[in-house]
Amino acid sequence: MALLNFKKRDKAATVPNEQVHAFLQDYSIEVMPRTAEKVEDFRDLLPAGTRVYIAHIEGTPIEEMVATAKRIAAEGFPVMPHFPARIIKDQATLADWIARYQGEANVDQALLLAGGVDKPHGDYHSSMQLLESGEFDKAGFKRLHVAGHPEGNKDIDADGSTKNVDDALRWKQKFNDTTDAKMALATQFAFDAKPIIEWANSLSEAGITIPVHIGIAGPAKLQTLIKFAIACGVGPSLKVLQKRAMDVTKLLLPYEPTDVLAELAAHKAANPDFNITKVHFFPLGGIKTNANWAIENGGEAAKPVNAS
Repeated sequence: MALLNFKKRDKAATVPNEQVHAFLQDYSIEVMPRTAEKVEDFRDLLPAGTRVYIAHIEGTPIEEMVATAKRIAAEGFPVMPHFPARIIKDQATLADWIARYQGEANVDQALLLAGGVDKPHGDYHSSMQLLESGEFDKAGFKRLHVAGHPEGNKDIDADGSTKNVDDALRWKQKFNDTTDAKMALATQFAFDAKPIIEWANSLSEAGITIPVHIGIAGPAKLQTLIKFAIACGVGPSLKVLQKRAMDVTKLLLPYEPTDVLAELAAHKAANPDFNITKVHFFPLGGIKTNANWAIENGGEAAKPVNAS
């Protein structure tokens, strides 16, 4: 099986795959305020109940984040805003953000992460500190997701190991065992199924029972993927993309996540207790492009609200 699918779309690419349909059930997708503005109505693209993450990039005013959450929630979708620890000044700011999201968009779930900022803006530098604050439990949040790193994270482990990431996962597992909120690991995107499966299995062996929502890059140009992979610190997958980039005949061919999802879906079908429970899309080539790919490949599970 090819690692990446760089083939032009043909009949084989749209053959029904019941395993993929099942694997894509209740997938989630990520947007930013500026990308969400380009979508006239999310109900034209997403199935009912799709969780929409809203990425909070440094410099984005909280007012824009809340307005985006309010708009998407009004269209009927559960919203999960990012809370990047390193751009939150203090506990009062954290409580204010939570209150705004709850009061204006009825938000009751969040993705907590350190955030891609070198120097913290204030008191926080990790998602664990946000969890320890007690603000989310106090507000009655029903779901709290934290980051997962199938290929490690050099921002956390500069030496290339996984020691700090692993220590953090054990801490988060203990928190999972005590909180009333449902938790999940929302991971960075990767392109090769085999290392993903090995990583997920290693979590189970280490006693980490938090469900995994695997990050998958949506359809995009190879150049776009390389740019995001470098920015996000993707490791082995970046080497694969760079190798592909050496072949100029493939530079203009679109990447689609067909192969990696088919392999993960087949593994899930053969191992129902496999701890990857959901797919989380990073729409690097655009929300509409990603949603349309899911519609074409996800069967009834990906049927948009307005197509019902």
